[in-house]
Amino acid sequence: MSPQQNPEITRKVLVTGASGLLGGAVAALLRAKGHHVRTFQRRPSAGATDEVLGSLIDPAAMRRATEGMDAVIHLAAKVSFTGSWHDFVSTNITGTHTLLEASKHAGVKDFVFVSSPSVAHFGEPLAGSGAGTADPERARGNYAKSKATAELNALAQDAPDFHVAAIRPHVVWGPGDTQLVERVIERAKGGRLPLLDHGAALIDTTYIDNAAAAIVRGLERMEFAHGRALVVSNGEPRPVGELISGICAAGGAPAPRLNVPGWLARGAGSVIERVWLAAGARNLVHDEPPMTRFLAEQLSTAHWFDQRETREVLDWAPEVSIDEGLHRLAAHYGGVRPRKANRTQVR
Repeated sequence: MSPQQNPEITRKVLVTGASGLLGGAVAALLRAKGHHVRTFQRRPSAGATDEVLGSLIDPAAMRRATEGMDAVIHLAAKVSFTGSWHDFVSTNITGTHTLLEASKHAGVKDFVFVSSPSVAHFGEPLAGSGAGTADPERARGNYAKSKATAELNALAQDAPDFHVAAIRPHVVWGPGDTQLVERVIERAKGGRLPLLDHGAALIDTTYIDNAAAAIVRGLERMEFAHGRALVVSNGEPRPVGELISGICAAGGAPAPRLNVPGWLARGAGSVIERVWLAAGARNLVHDEPPMTRFLAEQLSTAHWFDQRETREVLDWAPEVSIDEGLHRLAAHYGGVRPRKANRTQVR
């Protein structure tokens, strides 16, 4: 039995981006399984016993981080709906390349690149689709384009003595999430959260515990996962309006009432993004814009995925349903949300 298949074998695993919600959950799960975890981030984190601080594009920092490691799970990235292409290239493309080179030099055997389904989402609805091939030319927005390039570069390094797998968790959320949950609740409370096309688009998401477990399984099942890109989700597609309303209810915010046609939001998003970037270049704006074309597409087109290959390769299935996740989210915010019967999952 290989080390990847035997959960009793303790490994030394580097986790980049462990200060984020998903990276922190991955590091905690690895520790709970008995692995030695080293984290890499820019700023010190509370309670870390083995961490390296620095930048992804600093080869010396990467050599320090990977020295003596058996495996790497790479989550650190610039994640934003907008921003300059240079910034995305520096972190997501150059940073990943620097880490790959340092990992190979250090004798790392397994490398899990945490990617995004957006690398193969080209603005059209995805209904029961497979992972698809990353395409930086057709991907929408600088984040998706840069992650697509980084994923292709990473998988190209897969070799008999250096296994690489790409895991693409789709729309991760849960207690403590500032990327999706906090923004939804904040904008809903301020009356600035519209639904596009009445929130009818069917989308799937991934509860935080499920995403972390799938990523760790990618490492444990590297013998079968290497060379592949696998999309991870709960397998419970729902109308986006229903999910947003559930998050609002959990956080004590009113459900959105304003409806905007998807075509109008997509056009407006393109204009807003250009204006926002121009203002940001003059240091006048530092937050995310209220709408971008990419965000409008995400909110107005279906995107849910066939999970059969993922579950077979990883020998994994999500343990926390969407309804249970919303119940936990409500508990996090001090409320109580009644549990519903689990829906049939789409595989």
